[in-house]
Amino acid sequence: MDTFALVVTIAVALFFTYTNGFHDSANAIATSVSTRALTPRAALAMAAVMNLAGAFLGSSVAKTVSKGLIETPHGSSGMAVLFAGLTGAIVWNLITWYFGLPSSSSHALFGGLVGAALAGGIVVIWSGVIEKIVLPMFISPVVGLLLGYGVMCGILWVFRKSNPHKAKRGFRIAQTVSAAGMALGHGLQDAQKTMGVVVMALTIADVQDGNSIPTWVKFACAGMLSLGTYAGGWRIMRTLGRRIIELDPPQGFAGETTAAGVMYTASFIFDAPISTTHVITSAIMGVGATKRVSAVRWGVARNIVMGWFITMPAAGLVAAICYGIVLLIFG
Repeated sequence: MDTFALVVTIAVALFFTYTNGFHDSANAIATSVSTRALTPRAALAMAAVMNLAGAFLGSSVAKTVSKGLIETPHGSSGMAVLFAGLTGAIVWNLITWYFGLPSSSSHALFGGLVGAALAGGIVVIWSGVIEKIVLPMFISPVVGLLLGYGVMCGILWVFRKSNPHKAKRGFRIAQTVSAAGMALGHGLQDAQKTMGVVVMALTIADVQDGNSIPTWVKFACAGMLSLGTYAGGWRIMRTLGRRIIELDPPQGFAGETTAAGVMYTASFIFDAPISTTHVITSAIMGVGATKRVSAVRWGVARNIVMGWFITMPAAGLVAAICYGIVLLIFG
């Protein structure tokens, strides 16, 4: 039963990674597609490849997830907590994908783990949750908003005397690079989050000690994220690429460059698992505000931000219910 539970939990973790891929693929490519810098299929293929590459750039985020949020529980109850946490995250991902709301897969996962841990009587490391999850959840969008505004102001000043049509053509080409950087950062962040959960499952099952990440785990998580990315997330792509603001190539480049820079900083300097959704959305808002404040559809933005705050408790509640069901069936 222990081996069966481990296999099922890892399979659910990989399925979560797949839903993360098609849910968050819009983060990397929505701006490039909306500005016609890339065709949708070319953008998805590029994002899939770069997600795969990004997954192998580091392991600090994975170690934060595996050791810094909840105590690693042992036995069947511990595996049930992981299973329920992942299920809660998947359910919330599917709900928000259906309604086209770019909520955070990352915070769905964190909320699911915390909710299941509380339901299962597992110790939650609240200092880690606050420092690594809650504070970055508030800080990273603010940074993305301000940097997006600043980067766009800088671009407008540098190219103030340029021919607008030539500048847009150049930025359309440059967007292929900025979109690739965004996708690389997405792989660096989001593949590692699932790696951390798989490592927890292996530790619970006494298959390994410590929080080192086996090579097969890296390949499996990166591969599933890439497959999910290539499946696409068209509903969310429309929200990010069109409904917040009508983007042009310079704005798309500024938004992607800003978001990528924030993700790399969070990963390599702070070991913080931040939300790619939060960062790119806030960067787009900041970029759009340089045109005029009213150019940003703040009503859509408000609904997105509300979704951010709902995600963790909602996924946690679903996870707690799932934990109760698992206990009822197998307890």
